[in-house]
Parts: sequence; structure tokens; C-alpha cells
Amino acid sequence: MVSADDMEYTSLGTTGIEVSRICLGCMSFGDPDWREWVLPPDEGHELLERALELGVTFFDTANMYSKGESERILGEALEGRRDETVVATKGYFQMNDDNPHSGGLSRKALRQELAASVERLGGEPIDLYQIHRMDDSVAPEHLMRTLDDAVRNGQVHHLGASSMWARDLARTQEAAERAGVEPFVSMQDHYNLVYREGERETFPLAERENLAVLPWSPLARGYLARPDDEVGRTERGETETRLYGHPYRERGGPAVNDRIEQLATERGVKMAQIALAWVLSKEFVTSPIVGTTSVEHLEEAVEALTIDLSASDVEWLEEPYEAVRVSGHV
Repeated sequence: MVSADDMEYTSLGTTGIEVSRICLGCMSFGDPDWREWVLPPDEGHELLERALELGVTFFDTANMYSKGESERILGEALEGRRDETVVATKGYFQMNDDNPHSGGLSRKALRQELAASVERLGGEPIDLYQIHRMDDSVAPEHLMRTLDDAVRNGQVHHLGASSMWARDLARTQEAAERAGVEPFVSMQDHYNLVYREGERETFPLAERENLAVLPWSPLARGYLARPDDEVGRTERGETETRLYGHPYRERGGPAVNDRIEQLATERGVKMAQIALAWVLSKEFVTSPIVGTTSVEHLEEAVEALTIDLSASDVEWLEEPYEAVRVSGHV
């Protein structure tokens, strides 16, 4: 039976903050009208409570998830427990179609949307505030000074980046260094067994800069949790068009999926656990962000920490992979 004893912990880059090796992604909490597979508040609270029981201390959300409802639900669930947990959220995407200043990374947009996120999350400082995407219309110097203001005024403890080209990460870090302001301490990027382009892009730079690496979609939006021909049978598989927009089934993807199934059968574990164990085996990875609508799947994710893959297992799983088009921030 999986328990909190199975949880592992690590440092969030150079911050000194301890986080669980599984980060619970909170896109699945909010309003089913936003996306059909999203859990309503009562079910979201139940899953979040089980995560806490299992030793999960790291939670990642964003203002755009259910238009703020995910942040609100997370804030309610963690009320009185913020001292023992680490909360990350993100800003960038348009929150109000009628207000051009409700999205992007301008100083005006960041200040108003960050203030709204802080309020929804319960008023406590946000441990890790991340830019959800890069905004080419904003000079790196303006961006990093605005984010630094949020640290200095106590709204935010640390700053993170997400889903960008390595050149943009380098530009923003250099701008922060020149200005003597807070740099990014983490990189959240797309990474799984059928999408490994970060190995050629942001991850080498992140490792050089000692940034925490937080992979999103470690199970390829569920593609690596079941055989290729069964993906469309789930509710999310039927409705989640974004899954099919990524190159998971291009080039070597189906062969990788098949090998995960073979190894999972041999080990007597779930495909998702093999796929997650592979991500966790990478030394540069801090905490993969695991999103789920099921307590059972959450428990399986924590149990994946107990699965050891040999070097030959890792090599065999990776062998069919071929470079694919960049996906997730372009």
C-alpha cells in the first residue's frame, strides 16, 4: 500500500526550499465548463487532501486554469498549511477577452494578474511565480525588473520560467544579472519519453545555471499511460484536442509506447509508472508535474518513486526516439 513513506524530497534549484519529488499539477481542478475532464471543487479538494496525506508538498497551477478557479480551489485546500507546502503558479495567457491588459507580460498585466493570483490563493506569498510563456513584445530588462519588484514587495518568493527557447532563457537571465535583480530559479518545460526536445534546448542551459527542472506532461497527456490504440477511449482522449496537436505519435513515438507497455507487463506495474520512473531517473529533473483526476492514479504516481530502472532499461526505452518538431511553446 502506497504511503507518505514512499515520497522523496529534493531542493528546488539553489533556493534552499525543499519540495516533493512529485509535483501535483492542478489544471484538473476548477470548472468542467472550461474543459470537460476538469474536477469540480468538492472532488478537487478530496484529491488534494489525499496528495497531502501521501507527502506531496509541491503544487503547480496557473491563473488561466479554469480562469482562476484552479488557484481558488488550491488556496482553499491549503488554507492553514501554506507553511508546510510550496505553491507555484503562472501568468501570461489572456484572462479576459475584452481586456487586452489581462494577458501578456507587460508591467501593467503582470502587476494586476499577479495581485489576482495572490488573492485567489489565499493572500500568502507565492513561493514560485512563473511566466507561462515568453512575450516577445516586452524587453527582457522590463520583464525582469517587474518580476523583481514582486519579490521585493513580498508577493513572491522566487521566479521561474516556462516553455521557451534556450536563447530567450539566456537573454532574460543575462538581463537580470546586468540589472542586479532576481533571476529565474527554475525551468518548467515539456518533457517525456516521446517528447525529448528539451534535451537539445533548455535543459543543458538550465543545468549550467543550476535551475530546477520541472517537466510538464511527463505522461504525454496520458498517451504513455495506455497502449497507443486505446488512447481515444478515455474521456480526456476523446475531448482533448491538444493531445493530438503534439508530435507524440510522430516518428518513433508509437514504438516507444509499445516498449513502455512491454516493460510494464514484465514488471507487473502500470505503463504510467514506467514512463514516470524514466523521467525521475534523469539527474537534472527536480520534480515532474503530474496532473490527474483520479486518487488511484495519484497513488500510482507516488508509487513510481519506488521503481528502479536499470541503465539498460533506460537505453532500451529511449532507443526508438527520433527528433521531432518543437511543441508546447511555438
